[in-house]
Parts: sequence; structure tokens; C-alpha cells
Amino acid sequence: MHENYGDLPLISSIHTDLNFTALPSLDATTSHKKIRVRGRLHTSRRVGKKMIFIILRCQFTTIQSVVALSSTITNEMIEFVAAIPLESIVDVIATVVTPSKPVEACSIHNLELSVSEMYVVSRACTRLPITYEDASRPAHAATDLATVSLDNRLNFRTIDLRTHANLAIFKIRSALLHTFRTHFRALNFTEIHTPKIIEAASEGGANVFKLEYFKTHAYLAQSPQLYKQMCICADFDRVFEVGAVFRAENSLTHRHMTEFVGVDAEMAFNGHYHEAMNLYAELMSKVIDEVQTNQRAEIALVRKMYPAEDVVLPATPLVITFAEGVQLLRESGVEAGDFDDLSTAQERLLGRIVKERYGADFYVLDQFPLSVRPFYTMPSSANPLYSNSYDMFLRGEEVLSGAQRIHGSELLKERAVFHGVDLESIRCYIDAFAYGAPPHAGVGIGLDRMVMLLLGLPDIRCATLFPRDPKRLRP
Repeated sequence: MHENYGDLPLISSIHTDLNFTALPSLDATTSHKKIRVRGRLHTSRRVGKKMIFIILRCQFTTIQSVVALSSTITNEMIEFVAAIPLESIVDVIATVVTPSKPVEACSIHNLELSVSEMYVVSRACTRLPITYEDASRPAHAATDLATVSLDNRLNFRTIDLRTHANLAIFKIRSALLHTFRTHFRALNFTEIHTPKIIEAASEGGANVFKLEYFKTHAYLAQSPQLYKQMCICADFDRVFEVGAVFRAENSLTHRHMTEFVGVDAEMAFNGHYHEAMNLYAELMSKVIDEVQTNQRAEIALVRKMYPAEDVVLPATPLVITFAEGVQLLRESGVEAGDFDDLSTAQERLLGRIVKERYGADFYVLDQFPLSVRPFYTMPSSANPLYSNSYDMFLRGEEVLSGAQRIHGSELLKERAVFHGVDLESIRCYIDAFAYGAPPHAGVGIGLDRMVMLLLGLPDIRCATLFPRDPKRLRP
């Protein structure tokens, strides 16, 4: 390594006295100061033999830096800098100066770095499998320049995630989850963590991953459903959980995955399940509104890659019954069964109808047919062919599913048997209700799907760090 440039040895935590300045913190107060910064080599452009313009990047921040031949900057250093591969991590010691004109290509327009020293911390390979520039280019861009397919983005996700749009998506996702937690706690919900290796399929049916468990077998949890209800039986009153959910659905669609993050909640109520349903609907509206208000900068970055309008929320929760939804579809010329679940196409059409009629992207569909809901769903007292269950829709797609749960052990056993559930496999769950259980209702929200719908992304995989589907187990 030379006096003012070179490849640093692998950092093994020897130095404690290095004073770094964070790129995002640079402003007029740092002008004319000599600083040390770390960033990725975003671009490099040589001008003749004596000067190189480089752009350093740190997440959303970029700044132009100039390496110019001088008494301390040698030809050898110019050659060294010119050969550094893009996306390498570098340390730069430089003086903050004012450029001759604003640098429009960078997020910091009115400052640049006059480089005196430059060291490579981590050298990227010369030929990357995908480039940052290509990964940053929208698929809809009217250009002959290369774009990157979703499959290739996911194959080389580490590079893809560096783009401004992706960094913004996951900042928004983090803010969304934080907002959920804040509101749940303000409403006296207790956060819980339930087992993901379980004895019986929590939702019934065949869409469950079975695994060997010592001398017997077990399943990966399809939801925390049974356990959050048991917590209500244990007088927790209100609970929520954020955790992994596993579904063995062989579905290669834009909105299904075999593993996703669920935001689940359950609460006791007094007289009517609408007490809970309305609370959840208001909570969803508040969370969406706060994220759209507080994350404007990140949303703007996402919009450059994935154009979409903000979600339009109703002033108060908009609730229509399933039967009313079916009627709206029929009035639009679409055949829909009274007791059939809605298809994705029907969901989307109903979403458009609701938007045209009520001016809202978010609504609640109440009183689903009992035949399309899980065994623990409470039948409707008005019509036993329907149930006290509800889904909530965002931009015409289901984002939340919920219901009043059966809190009587005899009816619960009857419904479980009807659905072909082995009572012995859920004995602990059934017994919890025999000890006394309050009426209660809950929801399950797919966090990944909610991020996709909130931002208007084309695929749930865009909202998931490292997606899992029937054909993808890596990275």
C-alpha cells in the first residue's frame, strides 16, 4: 500500500481512532473541512490522463469526488483509482469544496470532495452479474438500455437491494411494522411469540409443510391462530404477533409465497364481533395514513421505479356485506355464486367497482359464506350459511382476513369434525375452551402483501427480502 492510496488489509478491528464523517451528514457547515468518508464507488469517469470524477454512494446519498493530478496525487494513484471496480467500498480522505456549478447527478448538489487519499476497503469483482445502473432502471422505461428481470433481481438480490427504490421499499416496510406495533400497544395489545413447529395443521387442509420430528412428525405453522386464541382463554384480553407463516401452496402467482411474515391479532369483545372488526378497520386506516404521510421521501423514490397513486382511504370504515359484493359483481355482468369464494379477478373487479362508487381503495367485506372459512369461524346468527367473518381489501386485493372465533368447546368440536380435523391432534386447543373462554375475534395480515399493495408494486417478491415460493429456495 502506498502513502495515500492502495488496498487496505482486511479490517480485523485493530484501529479505534479513525474519525469518519457520514456522507448523509455533509452540508454547508462541513465546507472547507478535511474529512474521512466511506462509501461505494458508484461511478468513475476519467477525463484525460490527469483527472478522474467519481461518485461515492452511501444508501440514498451520492456526492461527486475529484481526483486530480497534483504534487501529492501521482500518475500511479490516478491509474490505481481508475482501475477500482464499481461497487467497491472505499475510504476517501478529502476536503469538502464548492463545485463550479451544482452537480445535478448527485443528491448533494452544492458540495464535492477534493480527494487527497483513497483506499479500497473491499474490492468488488470486475464483472458483476447485474449492474446497479441496470437494476435501477424501471422495466417500463422508454429506452433501449438494459433492464433486469425479476428472476435475475432475485438471483442476485444483494446487488438489487442496493438500489434506491429497494432501499426505500424496506425502509417503508420497517416503518409500517413499527407503526403497527405502536398502535397495537396504544390499544393495550400484548405482543406474543408462538411456536412455529406444531403438532397439527393450524388452519386444517392440505396446505401444510410436514416434517420429521424425532420419532414422530410435526408441521410448520400456517398461522399462530390456535395459540393466540389460547392466550385469549388465558385472559390476555388482546394480543398480537409478528412472525413467520408457512403455507405449502403450489401457487406461482404475484401475491402468494410459501413463507411470509404475518401480523396477527386477537381480542376479546363484549356483545358483537363488529366491536373488533371496526377497531381493526380503523387501525388499518390509521397505519396506512401515517405511513403515507411520514414516508414521503421514500415513497417518492419507489414511485420512480414503480409508478402508482397513493391509497385513497374512506373517512370512516367502509363495510359492505359479501352478499352485497356479489350483487355488485352481478350488476357488472360477472357471474358470482352466493356461497363461492371470490377469485382474484372478481376481487380486483369488485375493488374497481367500490373505487368508482365510493371513491375508496380500502374497504371491508363482511359476512362471508361459512363454507369457505376455517373450522373455528363462528356461524352467523342471522343465517347459518354465512359466518361472522370479514376480509379487508386494498387496491382490489385481500390484505387482511379475520373473524369471530367459536368460543364454545362443543360447537368447536362439531365444526372441527365437520372439516375433517382430528380432534386428538388439537386436544390442548379444544380443552382451553372447556375451561371458559370469552367471545373474541381476530385478524391475520400478510405484511409482505400489504407492502406490495400499499406501494402498488407488481409482485409480492418485490416487497420481500429473500422470497420463498414453490420454485425458489435461494438465496
